Amino acid sequence: MGNCGHTDPLIRLEGVTFRRGDKIIFNNVSLSIPRGKITAIMGPSGTGKTTLLQLIGGALRPESGHVYYDGLCVDELSERQLYVLREKMGMLFQHSALFTNLSVYDNVAFPIREHTQLPEFFIRYLVLMKLEAVGLRGAKDLFPSELSGGMARRVALARAMALDPELIMYDEPFTGQDPISMGVLVQLVKKFNDALNMTSIIVSHDVPETVSIADYIYIFSNGVIVGEGTPEALANNQNPHVLQFLKGLADGAVPFHYPASHYEQDLFQGKEEGVMH
Repeated sequence: MGNCGHTDPLIRLEGVTFRRGDKIIFNNVSLSIPRGKITAIMGPSGTGKTTLLQLIGGALRPESGHVYYDGLCVDELSERQLYVLREKMGMLFQHSALFTNLSVYDNVAFPIREHTQLPEFFIRYLVLMKLEAVGLRGAKDLFPSELSGGMARRVALARAMALDPELIMYDEPFTGQDPISMGVLVQLVKKFNDALNMTSIIVSHDVPETVSIADYIYIFSNGVIVGEGTPEALANNQNPHVLQFLKGLADGAVPFHYPASHYEQDLFQGKEEGVMH
């Protein structure tokens, strides 16, 4: 399939179904990711948000339906073709995933060395430029064990940007960050997307931070999209799943209690069996 024109979405999912064992993660899901925008994928834990990134990157293949990247059918590409495609993608992993035995400098240099034949002096120029952009050029000789959580996340961001990708996927970028680090990361995500005309996908359940920078949001629950739109539109969405998630309600469409038999029935059964649960 040939490449689509640049007015088309960068990424499309068409009728994607994916399951793990007997559990359906996505049930006939279709969506599109526009170029040059920040699109957020949100929903409660366990709704397959990270799985969606793996489908886009070709690490997983759908049971049915297709994933398209710039007009190419990702799930039909060979391993070699996927390797080439991934040069266009940057990934910020949930726990940073830095190489613990490499310095900050070498962590950022790693994808450049892996995917290019650039001379070392030019790699140095690129690495220092990326580290300067995230405010950590002075930390280039440190190792991951010497970094705070916020610093590690910023190094991981510099590494994700190392090859100037057209797409960056952020997997829970704000989780576990103190308010200052979180504010810095939110600012960096927005700044890089706008300055470099990148496309960004943010997987997150941190509502205020994500809503503040997202251009468009998809909210998932039980394998389907339960709400989508701009942050302003979703603020007025009356779907109970959307309301519960955005307002952080403990009980609602997603129940507080895991499915179980009647409470009294469980208690009396334990009494009859002489077992205290």
